[in-house]
Amino acid sequence: MNEKNEEWVVLVDGSDRETGRMEKLEAHRDGGRRHRAFSILLFDVEGRWLLQRRAEGKYHFPGLWTNACCSHPRPGEPVAAAAARRLREELGVAVPLEERFVFEYRAESPAEGLAEWEVDHVLVGTLPDGAALGPNPEEVAEVRFWTEREIEAAMAADPPSGAFTPWFSCIWKRLQAEKKENAR
Repeated sequence: MNEKNEEWVVLVDGSDRETGRMEKLEAHRDGGRRHRAFSILLFDVEGRWLLQRRAEGKYHFPGLWTNACCSHPRPGEPVAAAAARRLREELGVAVPLEERFVFEYRAESPAEGLAEWEVDHVLVGTLPDGAALGPNPEEVAEVRFWTEREIEAAMAADPPSGAFTPWFSCIWKRLQAEKKENAR
């Protein structure tokens, strides 16, 4: 961050190589600029997914359900360190995380006039039994554990611009495709 307390993101090429940096909101304007991001998937010991509904005050995609935590590493900050930092800031927990895959996506948030164009690192972790969450109300409206069946039903009933963030929908579809492929 700079002295004005602005957040900066890391601009990247299609291979996730750093090409520069930009103020976060600016990177989401005018169709967006490709930048590095991460999404954290958390599961409980029963395998249920911890999802959060984004706070209504979020700058884009407010009020939508999404993965446990997502954000951007700051310039010079490794993805794993940024993920651990944001997990503490958003949900008040520390969980060991492992990177699962990286993908690129683009999505418009027309209501806010903003766009996502991200190379998204997906990390996964398991909450220990009895872990106490402390959601930050500026970031998180609510949290809930969902079974795969509940997410599947909600996704099937959900129009493309419905109740879930576009990046979570991309992650969900990829993991479901992997699951089907592995079942063959």
